Amino acid sequence: MKPCVAVLISGRGSNMEALVKAAQAPEFPAKIVLVLSNKPDAAGLEIARQLGITAEAVPAKPFGKDREAHERAIDARLQAAGVEIVCLAGYMRLLTPYLVGRWAGRMLNIHPSLLPAYPGLDTYARALAAGEQKHGCTVHLVTEGMDEGPIVAQAEVPILPGDTEDALAARVLVQEHLLYPAALAALAEKIRLPEAAPRP
Repeated sequence: MKPCVAVLISGRGSNMEALVKAAQAPEFPAKIVLVLSNKPDAAGLEIARQLGITAEAVPAKPFGKDREAHERAIDARLQAAGVEIVCLAGYMRLLTPYLVGRWAGRMLNIHPSLLPAYPGLDTYARALAAGEQKHGCTVHLVTEGMDEGPIVAQAEVPILPGDTEDALAARVLVQEHLLYPAALAALAEKIRLPEAAPRP
């Protein structure tokens, strides 16, 4: 049985779209069953539906500042869908220890830098300002520290003379759309092994 996957988004979710399309291949070792967003107007929800995936919003606003209560509502939806792996794809909320703990070892995130360099925001501007010669993206397991979890996979692009943030971001995004499905496949294969520990 292929592990069931949910993708969490906040916007258009181009990485979500790349994951869904990759998972449509018969040989892909995981099945994407759900896309969730904290924003009801996230464009990616309709994209997911057009691709045949159940897509729903769990709006954060009704929960006010109680982030854990919002995450409990998300987790309930994940459990109901039989999800075994969660992929964050442009999900713009810092997670609490509750959700991170629930999905320890089973939650992936993609970040636009070669971690541990440039965690957080504005990675392209920071890399260009520092005069770096390369940049890229990282898929990592999610832990409580922001962008600090164990690295699963990385892809690298050169920084070219005269690069702008937009030009660099576009080149990195091409690599993200290749790297994230490969990293998900690797985790799914690992979870399918008999010795894999069950999720609490």
